[in-house]
Amino acid sequence: MSLDSSVPLLSTVTRRLRSVGCVFAEDEARLLISAAGTPAELTALVDRRAAGFPLEQVVGWAEFRGLRISVDPGVFVPRRRSEFLAGQAAALARPGAVVLDLCCGSGALGAAVAAAVGPVELYAADIHPASVRCARRNVAAAGGRVFLGDLYEPLPAGLRGRVDVLVANAPYVPTGEIGLLPPEARDHEPLVALDGGADGLAVQRRVTAGAPGWLAPGGHLLIETSERQAPHTAADFAAAGLAPRVLVCEEFDATVVVGSRA
Repeated sequence: MSLDSSVPLLSTVTRRLRSVGCVFAEDEARLLISAAGTPAELTALVDRRAAGFPLEQVVGWAEFRGLRISVDPGVFVPRRRSEFLAGQAAALARPGAVVLDLCCGSGALGAAVAAAVGPVELYAADIHPASVRCARRNVAAAGGRVFLGDLYEPLPAGLRGRVDVLVANAPYVPTGEIGLLPPEARDHEPLVALDGGADGLAVQRRVTAGAPGWLAPGGHLLIETSERQAPHTAADFAAAGLAPRVLVCEEFDATVVVGSRA
């Protein structure tokens, strides 16, 4: 049961959020009020948001391609720009496809692809234990399996050479730029989900290098990156034997590199 979103209550919460710099204070206030069952719960939620915790971690979910994705404290929050990555992956999949979501975080990408395509054979993996626990809930409806470990290491050997669509939102922020991220990200999301090494591409390179051994003939690897990094990512795809394409979505400020195995 949620609280009644009365005008005085909404106004009070909105003022509190504005005082700490929340740009969309009224919209956030409505969400916090709807998530609270009692005045005490509302106070706790508002206090956490005012302290800088991401809104999605505070209310416990994020909207992603029309899905309500559970987001636990300390788990990477799925970004709106990654909806472009999910859409491109879904366009390359088909019912019954084998889909692998690496560096899965909350499992939003895998869940979104499965929801868009229909029944798929879904696998996901992440090195962060809290993320794996969260992802297991989010991909449950698709019958997906989520593994804890470093990239391909925890996956069942029988998956080799069978993956039709491999999607990865691997970290791509250069180590030296982590301090420039909004406090919500750098203080409340796992560093392993953000830090891509000296040039931001260290984890992507490992994903790319390993992909040919897991992709089925004609399978596709899709990785989100930045427009500045995309030429380097595409070169790594080509070096791994994948035919690369760079796709850009201005609406979402998103860049995705797609590589196809012959």
